[in-house]
Amino acid sequence: MSPFFEDRAHHISLYHGDCLQILAAMPADCVDLIFADPPYFLSNGGITCHAGRMVSVNKGAWDRSRGAAENHEFNLSWLRAAQRVLKPNGAIWVSGTAHVIHSVGFAMQQLEFKLLNDIQWVKPNPPPNLSCRYFTHATETIIWAAKNNRSRHTFHYKLMKEANAGKQMKSVWTIPPPEPQEKRFGKHPTQKPVALLDRILRASSNEGDLVLDPFAGSGTTLLAALRLRRFTIGIEFEDSSLSLALSRVVAELVVVQIGTAVLKNDPNDLDLPMCFVDRSISRERQSPDWRTSKDDSMRGAPPTRLVHKERNFFFVGSEKREVVFSTAAQSMEEAWQRFHSSAKPRTAVLFVIKTETEIYLAQ
Repeated sequence: MSPFFEDRAHHISLYHGDCLQILAAMPADCVDLIFADPPYFLSNGGITCHAGRMVSVNKGAWDRSRGAAENHEFNLSWLRAAQRVLKPNGAIWVSGTAHVIHSVGFAMQQLEFKLLNDIQWVKPNPPPNLSCRYFTHATETIIWAAKNNRSRHTFHYKLMKEANAGKQMKSVWTIPPPEPQEKRFGKHPTQKPVALLDRILRASSNEGDLVLDPFAGSGTTLLAALRLRRFTIGIEFEDSSLSLALSRVVAELVVVQIGTAVLKNDPNDLDLPMCFVDRSISRERQSPDWRTSKDDSMRGAPPTRLVHKERNFFFVGSEKREVVFSTAAQSMEEAWQRFHSSAKPRTAVLFVIKTETEIYLAQ
């Protein structure tokens, strides 16, 4: 089965489909570590509070409960498939709330995983309970387990102790939810913070290990693995989640550094010093009311005039990670037409970088 997206340079594969089918096609004993965030079966028509508003908890058909027996059978099925692909010393982390985590734990016992820890992930600012009939839900449980009782699982004890100010790290972790920057490509209803996956991968894997996420969702596991130099495989069934995960991963692969150099024309100075400055300015700053603006970022900015504007497109190849074609164009469609009319129309393209430059001078 071919991956939906693959970056061989960084050993990233993202598959689109049912995790049971894709796991069955993978060889046994090939994965070092698994992080899984399976359906919590919470989409039952209830409500919750988000950003001060009452919203539905329904996330989609994939999260709808099918009854305790069928839900547990599903957990048994995917955990059995995950256990098969784990290496003899491999381990798995599974996240969930009370709606699913007890089934996951029991299924692990039935399959004879070796239970290592149950981590309580504490969310510092959870949404309030609107019904006022329960305690506010402020935690999720993450079960850490080795493949079986013979497994010699990886645990970087000293690293975790150093990260905890020289004290043994406890099984209660206070980690904030995803930062706004982590949601700039879109929101996922069960998105995990990168900081959570970063700690899990640092604690229980090594550089070069293969990490698998059978419910990739927004792609947080892939992102954390890429940053920590782990190889990674993600599996996702939902089209919208797949698109979100792909956007986040590809954005991580693109690094564009832009600097503005102001050269001082001093005839006595043979080495012209460069002074890097940020002169970014929005069109709103051209308002005649810039001195009295309520926006602090605009106050004090002088009136300006646009003196230069251009839009460029850079096509990056998937085999050779380099710019294989570039052009100035007004739109992406025009850029693609020029690419197909060039000498490299059959070159495989991984992504396209668009840059827009506007130069303003103070009036």
